Amino acid sequence: MNPPRHAKDPALLTRAHVVPLAVFMGFILILQLIVAQIGWDHPDAPWWRKDPAHFIYPIQTVTVLALLVYYWRCYDFHWSWKWSAIGVLFGMVGIGLWLLPTTLYDYWHLSGESSGLYSLLGLESRVDGFDPGDFQSPSAYWAAVVFRFLRAVVVVALAEEILWRGFMMRFVCDWEGDYWLQPFGRASWRSYAVVTGLFVIGHAPVDYAGAFVYGTLTYVLCVWSKSLGACVVMHAVANLLMCLYIMAYGKFGLW
Repeated sequence: MNPPRHAKDPALLTRAHVVPLAVFMGFILILQLIVAQIGWDHPDAPWWRKDPAHFIYPIQTVTVLALLVYYWRCYDFHWSWKWSAIGVLFGMVGIGLWLLPTTLYDYWHLSGESSGLYSLLGLESRVDGFDPGDFQSPSAYWAAVVFRFLRAVVVVALAEEILWRGFMMRFVCDWEGDYWLQPFGRASWRSYAVVTGLFVIGHAPVDYAGAFVYGTLTYVLCVWSKSLGACVVMHAVANLLMCLYIMAYGKFGLW
């Protein structure tokens, strides 16, 4: 796939592919600072102090979504029904393997914190995390759920794939030259190692094993399909299934 057709300025293309996820990660840092200042893990704490993510995440979601819309003309997803369908299958397999460790944790009736190989593979309960049940109002509860799904299924799927596959794979192949001339989905052991490695360390250590397997599958799909859209579909489907799994089993530590 050639560089996006609707934007010839390399600097603009770079901003369009990098800024959304950079801003997304910036909000994560802001959240950590706010938690350190006002966070209060107590049964009597108001929702905005019990978990400040309840108000930071919606702001983050709307902001990054606005950036994606603003830069939309710079992206060439190369949509295809065939590769989108294959992306759905890859997403199902990838998230199934990602969720396997915590599923085995319950199936094997484990308890407490894991250690050794179990810890390395991510066998943890994953029940502590962003819980919309902090809200007593049904409308507030469902608003939190909707924004959480929107964040994971749309914003994360787009921002991450646009950066990792749309930009970083090209950049790693030729960072000293005009990397936008690199074809999308070019196979390279260097790009695989760098992009997959960065994808892994962008997650919590408990998710390293799952992220490595998932990142590898996404790389295979990218090289095979030459379609950024297929990678986005894979990520969106995976995150949708993860969100449904979280809501069904209370695994709020997964998001």
